[in-house]
Amino acid sequence: MHYLLDACALLMIFNDEPGAQKVIDLLQQARVGNIRLSMSIIQLVEVFYDRIYIVGIDEARSIVESILAGPIDIINTISYQVMYEAGRFKTSYSMSLADAFASATAKSIGAVLVTKDDELRPAEKAENFSILWLK
Repeated sequence: MHYLLDACALLMIFNDEPGAQKVIDLLQQARVGNIRLSMSIIQLVEVFYDRIYIVGIDEARSIVESILAGPIDIINTISYQVMYEAGRFKTSYSMSLADAFASATAKSIGAVLVTKDDELRPAEKAENFSILWLK
């Protein structure tokens, strides 16, 4: 199984939020090779800037480095197909641009999107992709 992490999934761990254990379990499964775990560079930017506000830029960089060293495959290119899908998702479902990219990427690669973001519910119902809800 292939899962794509939304930024909020990792932030749940850092903020010790309910539902974080599901993300920790996914990370452990990815470490032993039971699942594939990915994240778009756009969602990694979201984690980075969130952590800058909380712990400062140097610690935020360290956090990103630890994410890069972990079991998450970072998708660091955006195809035109994903760009077009993200634009369509953004305008069709009134979601943030980052969430539009997460949704379009998950759909494009056939991954289950891991999120707690309720603004994605309408897209999940209308589009051909699955979401693992964290709440």
